[in-house]
Amino acid sequence: MEKGRPFFEVFASALKENYRFPVLEIFAFLYTLGTFVLAGLASLGATYGQTSETFAHSLVTSLSSLPLFIFVILILVNIAYGLGNDIEKGVIQTLLSYPLKRRSVLTAKLLSALGIALLLFLGMQMFAFFVLAPDVMRTYFGTVLLSYLAVLSSAFLIAGIVLLLALVLKRGGLALVVGIVLYFALGIIGSVVAFLSWTGSDLPLRVYAVISPSMILDRYYSGAGAVPSFFGAREIWVPSFSEALLYIGAAYGLVSILFLLSYVYFDRRLGI
Repeated sequence: MEKGRPFFEVFASALKENYRFPVLEIFAFLYTLGTFVLAGLASLGATYGQTSETFAHSLVTSLSSLPLFIFVILILVNIAYGLGNDIEKGVIQTLLSYPLKRRSVLTAKLLSALGIALLLFLGMQMFAFFVLAPDVMRTYFGTVLLSYLAVLSSAFLIAGIVLLLALVLKRGGLALVVGIVLYFALGIIGSVVAFLSWTGSDLPLRVYAVISPSMILDRYYSGAGAVPSFFGAREIWVPSFSEALLYIGAAYGLVSILFLLSYVYFDRRLGI
């Protein structure tokens, strides 16, 4: 048997399972609709002459808000049902019978569950940028890339948690529920942390930034200064560019640890 053929057979099998008709078509439509509706609204700011890094970052945030939610739902369903249910129903035993190392099997499943969804998400986002704000993309490509890295980090974090839970619990449905709850919980916690940072200590924000560095990037691009509040004017903490990079790196470090633990568990501890 050819060396790479078993891997691509597992990958093709995962693709067929994750994106059977009309799943891919529905999500592609939702990506397109969500991206261009938000793009049409967000790009209105360009008519007022905004061509700064701050505008580039705010445009990424606006364009990615609804499509990011769709992306999270897609990858959670793919991981929980594509992998979790395979373990729960014993299908994974057939895949492990291929002449492949266990980590290669997991890689093929993740490329289908995460890779295709990510390509679809970024492809539609970049297309919207080139159509509606090509000057912003050309001039501030680094800012756009950094902003997407920050925005996507929380989605990868939740995906890593759901992956590990699906492997440990061997139940896809429960892992999916936990992932959805985590997504909304992170949003609520972020709002609480943002409020606390305007009224008191910045420590909760610094801790939360390791989980969701997009908030730190928002702070960096919004600028510093004294701001009024119910508790009186105070100086808000605004990170430097190097601090923003550090938090984004820390967030992806945490994501890497979760995926590494999943690989180790799948390779050595999964009782199949």
